[in-house]
Amino acid sequence: MAEMDKDEFAFISEKIKAKPVNKKRLLRNGIGTVLFAILFGTVACFVFTFLRPFMENWLHPKENPVITIPEDSESLFYETEEATETEWPSETEEAQEPVQETEQVIAKELEISDYQMLQNKIYAIGKEANRSVVTVTGVISSTDWYDNAYESNGQSCGIIIGDNGSEILILTEHKVVQTAAEIRVTFLDEVTVPAVLKKYDGNTGIAILSVNPGLLGESTKERILYASLGNSRSVLQGNIAIAIGSPLGTNYSIGTGNITSVGNVIQTVDHTYAVFTTDIVGNSSSGGVLLNLNGEVIGLVMQAYSSTGEDNTLTAISISDLKKVIEMLSNGKDIPYLGLKTVTVTDKIALEHHIPQGVFIKEVVLDSPALDAGLQSGDVIVKMNGEEISTVEAYEKNVLALEPGAVAEIVVKRQGMNEYLEVTCHVAVSSLP
Repeated sequence: MAEMDKDEFAFISEKIKAKPVNKKRLLRNGIGTVLFAILFGTVACFVFTFLRPFMENWLHPKENPVITIPEDSESLFYETEEATETEWPSETEEAQEPVQETEQVIAKELEISDYQMLQNKIYAIGKEANRSVVTVTGVISSTDWYDNAYESNGQSCGIIIGDNGSEILILTEHKVVQTAAEIRVTFLDEVTVPAVLKKYDGNTGIAILSVNPGLLGESTKERILYASLGNSRSVLQGNIAIAIGSPLGTNYSIGTGNITSVGNVIQTVDHTYAVFTTDIVGNSSSGGVLLNLNGEVIGLVMQAYSSTGEDNTLTAISISDLKKVIEMLSNGKDIPYLGLKTVTVTDKIALEHHIPQGVFIKEVVLDSPALDAGLQSGDVIVKMNGEEISTVEAYEKNVLALEPGAVAEIVVKRQGMNEYLEVTCHVAVSSLP
């Protein structure tokens, strides 16, 4: 019995041997793990690299750079605090006798070669400034009578006015790119890149184009020049002017002459712009800018305002009057629009015609926000959003400070039976299409 029990439970005394290690399988698993880790790390690296800019923009959104163009002073001379304080000479300075220096003046007759040297120096200014000129091409896609597709190009010049860190900004005319399906910009070294319309002003017809600087090579970037906007309020009749861009319709041409008048104006809706006339030959296809002898832009030559009569000479809009509009367009802002043509009621006009002082409304444009608000021709604007308005310049400054979509409170004096009555109108600010 004891023998049977021993045989029956004999398995209890058996030894279980450890499974031998499969070195090949272990090596294979190890290599697979390493490869999987490398693959995972590579994929994670690409995913993190791809998502990084999006996550940074989401967590830390970047503010768009703002272009700022300082306004120009109305005066030619600038008074400083030091200049207002009179410095009196000391007693020792009074005691000293002035030393008289004698200068010897030698008269020299100018030769023709001297005149040519002056011309060369003036043209050198224009050649240097031409580095800021580009050719703007608007490509229009259309079909003929037989439904054959074709492209037509409209060209004008543009002026590089600066960049905001992420795009190069070019000033040009909107009419060239208004119906374009594609916009191309060609730089001085014949490099052509695509551009997009950033913003335009339907009132003046100027536009700002945007070019991605990443599309330009280093050689092109080194050759281009940003135009310097000068103070055109210091321009006087008889000043020398240099025309660059396309004075006669050909890009990169240069014209020189004199400013013949500075007193003309162009009155558009909500704004009045000073206009310079010159004796520089031009035509209806002229474009570009006028420069002073410092190479600064003082006027904008536009086809829409070019002379079409027998006296085909260049005219240009004062750049100082356009600076605020250019700044707003460069920052992607719409230009506010009310729809009024106005004139200042001076002391003389107020006395002679018995009109209250302020800004006289000459015309209210049809289908404009001003007309919808009830403003009428003959009204005199005296307040705007609580601020006293006495000149057209003050009115225009307040208009540009408005935001499209906002409501402007305008107080006018309207002629009644025996006297002018004060009327308040609320104008919904818009922008021209």
